[in-house]
Amino acid sequence: MDLEGLISFAKPFYESKDLMHDLTHIDRMLHSAERLLKHYPEITDHDLIVYGCYFHGFIYSHESAIRLYLNGLSLPGTYIDKIVTAAWESQKDEVPESLEGKLLHDAHRIEGGKTYLIVKSLCTGTARGQSLEQTLDYFEAHVLSKGVCYLPEAQFIYKEMQQFADMFIKDLRASLPASHKGI
Repeated sequence: MDLEGLISFAKPFYESKDLMHDLTHIDRMLHSAERLLKHYPEITDHDLIVYGCYFHGFIYSHESAIRLYLNGLSLPGTYIDKIVTAAWESQKDEVPESLEGKLLHDAHRIEGGKTYLIVKSLCTGTARGQSLEQTLDYFEAHVLSKGVCYLPEAQFIYKEMQQFADMFIKDLRASLPASHKGI
């Protein structure tokens, strides 16, 4: 694998994204994937995991460009299909079927560790111009107690992240002035 070439290809697709969804997002996913890979020695194709991580952030909008890039590397069509499938399966709302897809999906869910759901939501809300109350409302409606992980090792981490986020949000809401509580 030509990692520099892969990064050069992927980089433009991440440049206009916020700091929670730029290339550092892929670095965090790769780190989480490495942690999970230790439990799955049957996954021997680590290149597929790296490709899947890098394509994660734009597979839904530029699949044809990804396929064209991979074809340019003279990769077999069946391997390209496997990479594309794993990248699709990494999306939070997908139900992955392949083990590689489950690993990528869960690496996406657990990126950044216990405090990351809060950090990501606050940063993303700010980037979208939301007030703190709007961000908290969105978090409670769309993030808290939502989503699943498929691998047992990731399930444990994700449960810990959700528990921390729940306590954090309750504590934050309790400390806000009445004007920020919708009263």
